[in-house]
Amino acid sequence: MINSIKFFMKRSKLLLVLILSVSVFYSCVPTKELKQENKKLPSQYAQQSTDTTNSAIIQWKDFFKEDNLIKLIDTALVNNQELNIMLKQIDVAQNEVKARKGEYLPFITYGAGAEVEKVGEYTRNGAVEKNLEIKEGEEFPEPLTDYSAGIFASWELDIWKKLRNSKKAAVLEYLSSIEGKNFMVTRIIAEIADSYYELLALDNQLAFIEQNLELQGNALKMVRLQKEAARATELAVKRFEAEVFKNQSHKFEVQQEIVEMENKLNFLIGRQPQHIARNSAGFIETQMDTIYSGVPSQLLQNRPDIRQAEYELEAAKLNIKVARANFYPSIGIKAGIGLQAFNPKYLTATPESLMYSAMGDIVGPLINRNAIKANYNTANAKQVQAVFEFEKAILNGYIEVVNQLSKIENLKKSYDLKENQVKALTESIDLSTRLFQSARIEYIEVLLTQREALESKMELVETKKDQLMARVNVYQALGGGWN
Repeated sequence: MINSIKFFMKRSKLLLVLILSVSVFYSCVPTKELKQENKKLPSQYAQQSTDTTNSAIIQWKDFFKEDNLIKLIDTALVNNQELNIMLKQIDVAQNEVKARKGEYLPFITYGAGAEVEKVGEYTRNGAVEKNLEIKEGEEFPEPLTDYSAGIFASWELDIWKKLRNSKKAAVLEYLSSIEGKNFMVTRIIAEIADSYYELLALDNQLAFIEQNLELQGNALKMVRLQKEAARATELAVKRFEAEVFKNQSHKFEVQQEIVEMENKLNFLIGRQPQHIARNSAGFIETQMDTIYSGVPSQLLQNRPDIRQAEYELEAAKLNIKVARANFYPSIGIKAGIGLQAFNPKYLTATPESLMYSAMGDIVGPLINRNAIKANYNTANAKQVQAVFEFEKAILNGYIEVVNQLSKIENLKKSYDLKENQVKALTESIDLSTRLFQSARIEYIEVLLTQREALESKMELVETKKDQLMARVNVYQALGGGWN
């Protein structure tokens, strides 16, 4: 009874020392205040309503109406090399989650071994082996062999949640990689759509150049006839010839741009250079559907890059907890059970050959904790960095939407004016030709009218292309395209 009391007192003292040691560790662990992120956004976009209807929720196949463009995007989402690289990064992140999950579960291993050993007789082990008989008439073999087989387990008790927080951080990194993939999908879709509209615009510009070359060819014939009738000079002929040569040269430049744009699309969809199926007719008459912007707060849910930055921020917060837990002692348990004997024939002789072990230890940093402090400070710095990245993503998303909404509105007004300009200049071509034939104006006015008409048509095509691209860009800026 007295011995039991003494044993209990010793255990109580040991427990008290352990509690005091942990308290000292807690008091010595540095603590830094987390930087809080700012998620505030205006209640509405400038000159927009507070209606929550948002075009970002529209699936991209419903947003784009043209079958040729939809086929290109479908192919790219399967074959695009950059997207496939990102998908493998997601696999890597998923495997990291599995690896960290296994760290806080018990490790169980199995093993078997054989050993031979000869010790000196004038040692403790040698004297014991020399004089001790195992069974009647049988001594220890010399040299001594040892055979064993068993199962062993080790487990770090995650009382500070270091391993669990590390696993949670890995899960957040995995989710972040998925959002990164979604953001890449939106960029690829937008880039393909922009390139496709650029290609249609080039086709229309080429058609206008060819139309203008036909007009200029007719005008050149007319000037030559005027010269033969002594009603025009050689200067007029040369000026018209120069204008024809200039536009013929411009035609080849546009043709080269078409080739390069086709190959850019081929690269995006991951295939060898070939013709891009498209319907360029009616490009100018393409109607612009209404874009519903919703409210700015919806960006936090709809934009993958903002959600990616948010996951990265949450992971950074957990990494601070992991780094802080390194200041605390780690507690480990090791155990094993198996069979051991110097001769294989005794391995099954239980319980004599049975061996087992159990051990617990507690290890913590005491002196020279500079590396741990550095890791903790680094984790805090990365958390602050993640806050800035998150706030930057929010601000960037909001500004992108504001810019594109303004661009759509201004391009609409610009297009209407350019359309009137094209109509006026197109009518003036025929008028200037008749006036020149009746010698009421100089050849230079015919030349300038044709040049200005072509330029206005080219600008009209550019404006229509910019309108279509702005529509795509605002769809992407609102967070559409990945769902």
